[in-house]
Amino acid sequence: MIRFIARRIFLETIPALLVIATITFFLIRLAPGGPFSTEKSISVEVLNQLNSHYGLDKPLLTQYFLYLSKMLTIDFGPSFKYPGRTVTELIAESFPVSLELGLYALIIALVLGILSGMIAASKPSSIRDYLTMSVSMTGICIPSFVLGPLLVLIFSLKLGLFNVSGWNTASDRILPALSLGMVYVAYISRLTRGSLLETMVQDYIRTARAKGLSEKIIIFRHALRGAILPVLSFLGPAAAGLITGSFVIETIFSIPGLGRFFVTAAFNRDYTMIMGTVVFYALIMIFFNTIVDILIAFLNPRLRSTLK
Repeated sequence: MIRFIARRIFLETIPALLVIATITFFLIRLAPGGPFSTEKSISVEVLNQLNSHYGLDKPLLTQYFLYLSKMLTIDFGPSFKYPGRTVTELIAESFPVSLELGLYALIIALVLGILSGMIAASKPSSIRDYLTMSVSMTGICIPSFVLGPLLVLIFSLKLGLFNVSGWNTASDRILPALSLGMVYVAYISRLTRGSLLETMVQDYIRTARAKGLSEKIIIFRHALRGAILPVLSFLGPAAAGLITGSFVIETIFSIPGLGRFFVTAAFNRDYTMIMGTVVFYALIMIFFNTIVDILIAFLNPRLRSTLK
């Protein structure tokens, strides 16, 4: 296991982060203009002083290697648009909100997706199967930027059950988490259904039925453990996508998460903020994928030998 984690860090994580940081660095520099070019009232002398203060007057390769050296110490530099604040401080302040929202959405996606997949697999090719899969597919058919305003219209404006926006009370978490998590319900439900249908015809399931075990015990105690492996494989990118892909939801519901800084940084050409959020999001995605691979290895004995 230690060898597996070390291989992930030194042979996959570090090279991937280097490639992502390099591509992002040069792409944002290729865009026309700069962080201070939109400030019409700034004179040429002040603009030159700002560029000198932030090191933007140095050669591009020099800026690149300086940034890489700071990135190794988790120092993403100062923000160009938030004077006196560093990118690391802004990420540490706002990311817990995005993490909380992503975890709530992940719980909703897992609970609804696994339950609907189990219900559909219990009677395949029946009305229950078709109805459950049709309802779960609404998450894909209706994207989050459409589902979010619809939920606000129905449950906030019409019924008055929730606040339109904000992140103050426990009820403020429900609509954003639903809007974000429903997209992944369909994927998880279809994975669960297909995997359960394959598992239910295995020999050990026939043996369990022959022993007189009830169908619920067979599904929950025996079949689900093997059928959950494809869901776990999907869980890594899904969890990373839920936690890092909440830009639109945070904007719709006015949630003070990291997504708003990423969006405003792109508009403001805040180089350090863009770089910091991209690298940080890449770290989150790699972390979740690694955790899921370890869980799969523990649940599947045949894969454990590959980690030795």
